[in-house]
Amino acid sequence: MLFRSMKKKNNKRKNDLKHLSRSELIDLICEMRKTNPSMDVPEIEEAEKEQKRLRRRAAYRQTFRGTVAVLIVVAAVSVLVATLWMPVLQIYGSSMSPTLEPGQIVVSVKNKQLKTGEVAAFWQGNKLLIKRVIAGPGQWVDIDANGVVTVDGETLDEPYLNEVSPGNCDIELPHQVAESHWFFMGDNRETSVDSRTASIGDISEDQIEGQIIFRIWPLKEAGRINAVIR
Repeated sequence: MLFRSMKKKNNKRKNDLKHLSRSELIDLICEMRKTNPSMDVPEIEEAEKEQKRLRRRAAYRQTFRGTVAVLIVVAAVSVLVATLWMPVLQIYGSSMSPTLEPGQIVVSVKNKQLKTGEVAAFWQGNKLLIKRVIAGPGQWVDIDANGVVTVDGETLDEPYLNEVSPGNCDIELPHQVAESHWFFMGDNRETSVDSRTASIGDISEDQIEGQIIFRIWPLKEAGRINAVIR
């Protein structure tokens, strides 16, 4: 090809047509015409057209490499954030219904200093459970026969419940929460297995994974998970 021949003869001056200025390109063509009059040398306009094409291709490659590099960095940061600060969790079971339903996906924030009324995730053995904080360290919890909950003698306002139920409760009441521990209950009081049972009991700070703050799936229900802070 003609341009390949041009580049080969002028490697000492330039490695690629795209690096030549217009005056350098004209000088190159004139020199080639003088050196070898029989050579089929292109017109200036044709050479400039090829030069522009090469420059566009070089710019595209540079932009593409830059975009890929940015995407890799963003992906790496996203994984790091999701792992260390904002784990993404999927809901299994109905113990937090109607607040959280099976199949929904939520985002949590690493936070071990919880407030009553917040929804949080904690480890129970090798299982990660999601429940609502009912009482904190040192507070007294009582549950009557109908399932109405009082903390330090005050009846809780629980608008997140569909119905009140004593559920599965085998701990001695009233119950004082241990220091550096929290008392959790699911919003579906009838089916939830939580701090009302001796098998789970109060949850220590070391067991807490973080606060559930946002629902991201399904999209039509995406939004912040409101806590009822007391």
